[in-house]
Amino acid sequence: MVDTTPCPEPQLRGLALLAPEVVGRRTAVPGRLRILLLCSAFDGLTQRVWIELSTAGHVVSVQRAVDDEAVRAAVAATDPDLVVCPFLKERIPSDVWQTRRTVVMHPGPRGDRGASALDWAIMDAERAWGVTAVSAVEDVDAGPIWASLDFPVPADPPSKSELYNGAVSDTAVLLVRRVVAAASTSGFTPEPLDYRTPGVWGRLRPVVRQPDRAFRWSDPAEHVLRRIRAADGSPGVHASLCGEPVTVFDAHRATLPAGDRGQPGTVAAQRDGAVLVRTGDGAVWVGRLRRRGSGAGCSPKLPATTVLAGHLRGVPLAPDDAGFREIGYRRDGHVGVLEFRFHNGALSTLQCRRLRTALRHAVGQDTRVLVLSGGRPFANGIHLGVIEAAADPAQEAWRNIIAIDDVCEEIITCTGQLVVCAVAGNAGAGGVMLALGADRVLLREGAVLNPHYATVGLHGSEYWTYVLPRRVGEAAARRLTERCLPVGAEEAVRLGLADLLLPREPARFATGVRNYAAALASAQGLKDLLVAKRAVRAADERRRPLRSYRSAELIEMSADLLDDRRGFAAARRSFLGVGQARPVAAVTAG
Repeated sequence: MVDTTPCPEPQLRGLALLAPEVVGRRTAVPGRLRILLLCSAFDGLTQRVWIELSTAGHVVSVQRAVDDEAVRAAVAATDPDLVVCPFLKERIPSDVWQTRRTVVMHPGPRGDRGASALDWAIMDAERAWGVTAVSAVEDVDAGPIWASLDFPVPADPPSKSELYNGAVSDTAVLLVRRVVAAASTSGFTPEPLDYRTPGVWGRLRPVVRQPDRAFRWSDPAEHVLRRIRAADGSPGVHASLCGEPVTVFDAHRATLPAGDRGQPGTVAAQRDGAVLVRTGDGAVWVGRLRRRGSGAGCSPKLPATTVLAGHLRGVPLAPDDAGFREIGYRRDGHVGVLEFRFHNGALSTLQCRRLRTALRHAVGQDTRVLVLSGGRPFANGIHLGVIEAAADPAQEAWRNIIAIDDVCEEIITCTGQLVVCAVAGNAGAGGVMLALGADRVLLREGAVLNPHYATVGLHGSEYWTYVLPRRVGEAAARRLTERCLPVGAEEAVRLGLADLLLPREPARFATGVRNYAAALASAQGLKDLLVAKRAVRAADERRRPLRSYRSAELIEMSADLLDDRRGFAAARRSFLGVGQARPVAAVTAG
């Protein structure tokens, strides 16, 4: 059984939950396997495994474990040689694993057992962790071992979603290759779990409950940070702030202003939707909260300043060097770098407006190359949580799409510099289209793109009808937006969605981006490239004005957002996993 995080990337989780129950590729290379992926959600890891195995020529189907009968039906329909479970919370029917080779990817080292593996690893400050492929048996995670790999855990604790989407997913994909190779080898037998065997250093751990996660704001900042990050992005940690019962997410290191003597648990400053909360020996930034208590229902995660609206009167805005910035700009010689890190890759109306302002500043500099560097995930489009919590979700969605369109327009119309987009993590919907507005797209190996909107009930905007066809052609653009399937990094380069694949290791990726941008900025033919860029933009404008693409998209989006013709409201709530949220004031605070 794997970690209980429902899906560290809600955008991908939402898309998957609306996808068909069984997805498959029917063309195989002779001698390859029929493989069924059994999962709780078609999340980022499961998508990567699907891409990896399909590309290798295996016949791969995907079944969500909605109930035992659905699983049995999928097994009967696909007749798999191998069942692989990249991300699974549910128990597998015994008649399935007893009759089919069934392998579960557990996010822990050899011998680790339990549904809260990553939570414990972060809370206990483990310096090394791992992923283990085990046979499904009656005792969860106790089956024979097919393969296992360990990896280092940074001393600065990653959030659970960062760890899962980074080292765990990278390692799991490598292990899946080994599992498939072993399954294709005559006479292979997995190794029984034996705690006396050297290298078996894990243990059975209980499920983490809220009392296990509990902290006091008077605790050291490091302790508070680990507790919150071990529960991010699910289920968060219950706490109280400004007298409000909340669930806390998205914590960052912080430094209190000199001379601050405030009480632990009080708010010292605010910035970009986050609040600076005092602890026993310092402070932490808290970026996202979920409202708890009477009438709150299952509300979405929102910017902390939104949830605490009405309690922050007199709380000062933190300066630029306060240790928390969603958006930052720096220069490196002739290269300008605009960095943005948005929680779960979602961009609210206010975040889009801030990003547009930052873009205008960056475009106005005398640099030759502008690098747009997003986080992990890179971007997933409009902020469904903020939209859902608004007093009028349809109107807020409309404001949000207008704001993100403005961001995309700034990128497309920048003709004084070459724009390079560095996509270090997964991207979906409008986040993909935002990247495609750049002149060059550099993609991290292992990243997954979902360049479509239909699964959340939207036609889509962000100038996708312009930037996608100019990259891949009209026919491919139609296939990508209608089939609604994930695209792996190598396929993205082959299709033209990206120009260059860079190493998956974060440090090597960053170095590759820096070297590429520096070489481009110093290239002898740079002036000619800029002249050609301006000429192409002018020719495109004469052929069809850029604004006409936007107008046509917004006509379609108005029916989706304001009239809900494709079921966007229901899809949004399913995507978020919430009921009807209680509206809050100042919902666009990002």
